[in-house]
Amino acid sequence: MKPMLPTLTFESPVQADWYYEVKYDGFRAILDWDENGIQLTSRNDKSLMPQFPEISEFLLKYEEKFRPFLPLRLDGELVALENPYKANFSAIQVRGRLKSAKKIFDQAKEAPCRLMAFDLLMLGGKRLHGLDFISRKTELINLFEAVGFDLVADQNNDQLLQPVIAYESFNDLWEKVVLYDGEGIVAKHKTSLWEEGKRSQLWLKYKNWKYVSCFVTAFDKTNGYFYIGVYKNNDIQEIGQVLFGFKPEEKQALGQIIKQNMVSENKQMVYVHPAICLEIKYLELFDNQLREPHFDRFRLDMEPADCTYERFLFGQKNLPGDLEITHPDKPLWDKHGIRKTDYILYLREVSPYMLPFLRNRLLTVIRFPHGMFGEAFYQKNCPDYAPDFVQTYQTDEINYIICNNLKTLVWLGNQLAIEFHVPFQSIHSKGPSEIVFDLDPPSKDDFHLAIKAALYIKEVLDQLNLIGFIKTSGNKGLQIYLPLPEDEFTYDDTRLFTSFIAEYLISKDPDSFTIERMKKKRGNRLYVDYVQHGEGKTIVAPYSMRGNERAGVATPLYWEEVGEGLEPKDFTMQHALKRIKKQADPFKNYFQTKEIQPFAPVLEILKNGAVKKDKA
Repeated sequence: MKPMLPTLTFESPVQADWYYEVKYDGFRAILDWDENGIQLTSRNDKSLMPQFPEISEFLLKYEEKFRPFLPLRLDGELVALENPYKANFSAIQVRGRLKSAKKIFDQAKEAPCRLMAFDLLMLGGKRLHGLDFISRKTELINLFEAVGFDLVADQNNDQLLQPVIAYESFNDLWEKVVLYDGEGIVAKHKTSLWEEGKRSQLWLKYKNWKYVSCFVTAFDKTNGYFYIGVYKNNDIQEIGQVLFGFKPEEKQALGQIIKQNMVSENKQMVYVHPAICLEIKYLELFDNQLREPHFDRFRLDMEPADCTYERFLFGQKNLPGDLEITHPDKPLWDKHGIRKTDYILYLREVSPYMLPFLRNRLLTVIRFPHGMFGEAFYQKNCPDYAPDFVQTYQTDEINYIICNNLKTLVWLGNQLAIEFHVPFQSIHSKGPSEIVFDLDPPSKDDFHLAIKAALYIKEVLDQLNLIGFIKTSGNKGLQIYLPLPEDEFTYDDTRLFTSFIAEYLISKDPDSFTIERMKKKRGNRLYVDYVQHGEGKTIVAPYSMRGNERAGVATPLYWEEVGEGLEPKDFTMQHALKRIKKQADPFKNYFQTKEIQPFAPVLEILKNGAVKKDKA
């Protein structure tokens, strides 16, 4: 069966009566399940099941649930899911080339692929091709609900069949695709039928292009390809070839420039000095070559020397092209070899996980204009030179920055804002949005006290059915979060709970914990600062770096990691990036938890206890 195909568009497909889906980069696949078993077929009519046996193995576990809906046919994309909005093209390509049965088996267990189903073509033996897109999508979602499958794309979910949800708003989905560095979007008209083998104008693919400024290094006379490169440390770094996207007059002009700047020529190639700059759009770098490169425009405003590998790196990560990164080679953490480039790219990688905790919060940053080599300073007021896209919010005669998007985050990074501190509520909240315990031991050698306090608090949370999240502070302590529903509680309410926890810790181990405010009277005990959780106070945001010598990061943890062997020194910038790539974000369910956090009954008990104390 030949699948229906979308038509490529370079124009934003925002129109009435259209819906939008994530475009995943993998192998197009049709899944058939009938009395003969499960078949998974590529667009070239080849069986994919020998290469991806995990799909059938997973589905057969749920055969009884699917039985009422057989024969069944699904249209989808077989992917190595990297995040909810991106598939790893390189990983699926490597997997698809494996020949060894043992290697295929091992990969199926260690890094299983997933089928992202975006269409339902047959249900219970009834063909659905003639139904419109909305009807087919509704039937698809109903099927997933009927068999008890989750509806959210998740690379850490063991569910190897996942649905592709349709969005009504292009902008809402596009923002996520760009933030998570996805391939793009497929736009589908609500009335579109599923037409076998047709490349339809009612399905449009709109890709998340990256852009690179480069120069021509050679021309291949046998196939018409232009070889392109950038400067890396004053040497020419080849980055691929481009053929498509030129208008006839543009190709002719480029040919003339190549003749004028020719260095040498043989039967196949013409080699040239770097002379004119081009802007090329492409999907990603794969095997050191640009994928799907298209000529976009001449850059007559640039010199070849401006086409650098650093700019190329930033372009690969979809950093805003109109945002200049100044002094990219500036050393920040000399002992760790971390330059400004590395820090900006770190912010780009963690942005999907960090930005939700900055959204609509009054931001205080600590800037290190000379890296770790000089003085730092706090900044609350937005500087006058901030660009127009930086949002602000005025309160208490301070014009705070609101960091709601990647562009603002990168701009702040370029200003060498290293630490990001936020209050316990958003600008729209009437009270606290969360409770946070800051467990700060007297020294880095006393970190075991923070672990002890955290585990005692976890015992209480479990007994009260409360849901807590934990992270390192990035310095020498730990911080525990309890997300709360919005606008339900006051800081007086949360103070009852924080003081209760403080008293509990002291009752458990008075030699380890104290609420004594005077440092000289604390000794080597951990100070439980329950007063710190209050209006106007701040806490360092998850994934924010810290201005210390070890390049520490306020890193979200899993509770099972908290115990013997946990060391603050291990949570550096490089470590945080590795964690994100290898495992799920421990805070990924943070905001969903707000609505189910059973804090109200706990508060009621504490209030009743306080009343009885007063009466006594």
